[in-house]
Amino acid sequence: MASTILRDELVCSICLNIYTDPVTLRCGHNFCRVCIDQFLNTQDQSGVYSCPECRAKFQKRPALMRNITLHNVAERFKSTQPQQVEVTGIYCTYCIHSPVPAVKSCLHCEASLCDDHLKVHSKEEEHVLTDPSTSMVDRKCSVHKKVLEYYCTEDAACICVSCSLAGEHRGHQVEMLDEASEKKKKKLRNVLQKLITKREKTEERVQSLEERRRKAQEKSSGEAERVTALFIDMRRRLDDLEKKVLSEISRQEKEESLSLSALIHQLEIKKDELSRKMRHIEELCNMTDPLTVLQEPDTGDLCDPEEGGGDEDTRGHDKTHDVDDLDVTVISDTFRTLCDIISGIRIYGEGPADILLDVNTAQNNLLISDDLKTATWTNITQNRPETAERFQKHPQVMSRRRFTSGRHYWDVEINRSVWWRRVGMCYPSIDRRDQSLIGNNNKSWSLWRYYNNKYSVIHDRKDIELPHNISSNRFRICLDYGAGQLSFYELCDPIRHLHTFTTTFTEPLHAALWVEGGSIKILGGDRNWEKPS
Repeated sequence: MASTILRDELVCSICLNIYTDPVTLRCGHNFCRVCIDQFLNTQDQSGVYSCPECRAKFQKRPALMRNITLHNVAERFKSTQPQQVEVTGIYCTYCIHSPVPAVKSCLHCEASLCDDHLKVHSKEEEHVLTDPSTSMVDRKCSVHKKVLEYYCTEDAACICVSCSLAGEHRGHQVEMLDEASEKKKKKLRNVLQKLITKREKTEERVQSLEERRRKAQEKSSGEAERVTALFIDMRRRLDDLEKKVLSEISRQEKEESLSLSALIHQLEIKKDELSRKMRHIEELCNMTDPLTVLQEPDTGDLCDPEEGGGDEDTRGHDKTHDVDDLDVTVISDTFRTLCDIISGIRIYGEGPADILLDVNTAQNNLLISDDLKTATWTNITQNRPETAERFQKHPQVMSRRRFTSGRHYWDVEINRSVWWRRVGMCYPSIDRRDQSLIGNNNKSWSLWRYYNNKYSVIHDRKDIELPHNISSNRFRICLDYGAGQLSFYELCDPIRHLHTFTTTFTEPLHAALWVEGGSIKILGGDRNWEKPS
């Protein structure tokens, strides 16, 4: 009963036999290597793979991991089971009434025998028995017609006893077939083991590359989501600004409309009053009776407009100027806010345009250009005060700007006459005296060129020589602060990755240069350039 249960656990669900070279899928199910390979081959055309046991889906053809433990258990189980007669499809030569499977073949008789006929078969030495075979002629010497019993190691040929004693193989080193076969099997097993080891390493490499691809896809997806969210926020803020400006314009338009309507109404009343006065004066002018004209009282209604009513006219005139043009202050403020939004958005990281050298950190054998972009070595000591922040021993200088987050890059051009030079980044807490050389401590990272145009990257005195043949004198340094990555690239066509340091940054970072015998210049860059993966 226990043997049956164990057998069920060791049966491949595809061929229904005990596992042969079992392998495991990522879902955990096991199969014979040949069986699952053939099954996956049927899915190559569709490009979608699945486990035949649980139907788990795989986007790519799954790697097959050899299950050594299951292999050993299956082999031990097979060795404990009683031998069964294998049905070969070869039948006894002497059973003419009904086909009976053969269990042996006699090379001398050139006949196959069942169990019954094998019992009565001759036991003489010349009657050599083998596993059932249909090609017994091939097991005899073509020259002497005798059974092939020996293996000539010199000619790598199977021979009979006559070939060894009197034939063309006389005097050659020979071995029994079983002995020679075992030696060859031993060599084949060694080759097989090497191939298995090589295949396992290849599978591990495939899995490693698949993991890298998965991470790259996740990173790309994350960046896409970040950019999408950024633009959604931009659109929302722009919509809010648009609504605010349009609302302000509408409010001012309503206020102006109401003010102008009130003024127009006042002027209409004044116009009617002036018309009334005009009609009254015209009536007086048309009268023929002088007594009536003279007896008309001199009231304010008949005064000269130039002499009276001036205050009212002036007040009316001033009121027309109280209604000014549209107030554009809010609109101007909005445009300034919009510019702040746009300038504050950094999708691919900042360019190096604002990376300037800090003269206060420059060692006194360095000349710093007026634009703070170029550092040149000189044997004339500069008259600068010795301060705690200035490098004392090595001709080095740091950037003014420091980086505490985000992704940034900067390009440098190195004078070809320079023999000894380094470019990189460092913490502000780096020593400024004996232990200050960038790369030679745990507070800095650098790329450096030394004799015979060889290049290395160095951190904490750990020097890694670069195998590349570098011909350019321009380099790009890329910082991804959050990811803890500092990368160096050669600015050739196409741009070439040299090395990436990966760590966890614990302080702000400054660009740093070590110049001796020439000059190094900080170049401009493209803000839309994205750091390669």
